[in-house]
Amino acid sequence: MESFEIIGGTPLYGATEISGAKNVALKACVAALLTDEPIVLRNIPLISDVAYMLAVLKDLGVNVDRNSQTIRIKNSRLKKIKVDLEVGARLRTSSLVIGPLLARYGEAIIPNPGGCRIGTRPIDRHIDGLRAMGADISYNSSDGYFYAKASNLHGTHIRFTKNTHTGTEAIILAAVLAEGRTIIENAAEEVEIDNLIELLCSMGARIIRSSKRLIIIDGAKYLRGTEFNIMPDRNEEVTFAIAAALTGGEITINNSQRQFLSSFLKLFKNIGGSYKIIDEHTTKYSRNKILIASDVNTGPYPAFMTDWQAPWSVLMTQATGTSVIHETVFESRFAYVYELLKMGAKIEFFDPKVRNPNKFYNFNWDDGMLSNQQSIKIYGPTKLHNAILEITDLRAGATLVLAALVASGESYVYGVEQIDRGYENLEVKLKKLGANIKRVGD
Repeated sequence: MESFEIIGGTPLYGATEISGAKNVALKACVAALLTDEPIVLRNIPLISDVAYMLAVLKDLGVNVDRNSQTIRIKNSRLKKIKVDLEVGARLRTSSLVIGPLLARYGEAIIPNPGGCRIGTRPIDRHIDGLRAMGADISYNSSDGYFYAKASNLHGTHIRFTKNTHTGTEAIILAAVLAEGRTIIENAAEEVEIDNLIELLCSMGARIIRSSKRLIIIDGAKYLRGTEFNIMPDRNEEVTFAIAAALTGGEITINNSQRQFLSSFLKLFKNIGGSYKIIDEHTTKYSRNKILIASDVNTGPYPAFMTDWQAPWSVLMTQATGTSVIHETVFESRFAYVYELLKMGAKIEFFDPKVRNPNKFYNFNWDDGMLSNQQSIKIYGPTKLHNAILEITDLRAGATLVLAALVASGESYVYGVEQIDRGYENLEVKLKKLGANIKRVGD
């Protein structure tokens, strides 16, 4: 297990470039299964989750050549339709191969997906969607595998009862080669999905988003190869914007995605953060002298993202007043709070008194949640001190690094492999901005 040694208290100054979006890159790799022609993907982030996805493809027999941020993938000799447990269970997104495998080969065997430990995160929504398209799918609890067969996937009309980013992508990846038209109602709006649609259309897929929540796919007989640039990662931009405000510094973001950050930027400005538009793709982030407390409800795009709430909580430890964060997208996403308490943060859980939680929350409430696990109050400003910290998931990892950067003294952050799943060379970028941080082996 590797760790970060961080001495806090140094304002961060300078410029950094945002890497390719993790939430597009993984799905773009899966899209290579839809054709026998080569796909060249550029601006691929150097993160371990991409390496895990490429391992899944290689295990299936797909040829992968990588040169830094450029990957060439060619699927012409698929040797099996089963994703082995040891490679598939590391990554929740590995489940997305099921659609392309069913569409092209009529069969798929995938393990119950892994990834970040954020609630139960079931894949039942896209499994139900694939069944509606004609797939026969069963789950064997004794070996942990989904077994799926489909003699002929066909178009259908699917309406998701709740927002599902991965479910929307799963149906799109299956429907592009299915027979007939597929209509997805209450489809997720995330811009990363639109970037995936752009990639698929460049391969010959026929997909339109006819309204914000409606996607129509007319199945094609085959797809061709393509070359495509992955969009920059807006979650990484938010992390560095918060780092600038937390440390009292000023960070310029190249490859800025501020056009997709409206809910964040509005709140950031309201609490005393500052951003300056340099040009179309460049934004400079800083802060005013005093930060003000805020109330935040996470939600599906274009609302305040669930991936932003953990870093935002650290920022609120430095704000004057009582801040509230109510997590509505995932359950059990406040594990990082106990680590912040070690550092002197004043945070408490409370019951938000939701009248109809099964309808209100985006996850399956019947999985056994408790209402007081979904909301926290943060009292500030509080001077954080050094501590020995352990990471529980990707965004919590970035959160604890941010906390250590503003804390007094020397902190040790363990489990940085979680950070490596979604951030490319985070400590290198922070060090260039003036952070006192180094990676240490076990």
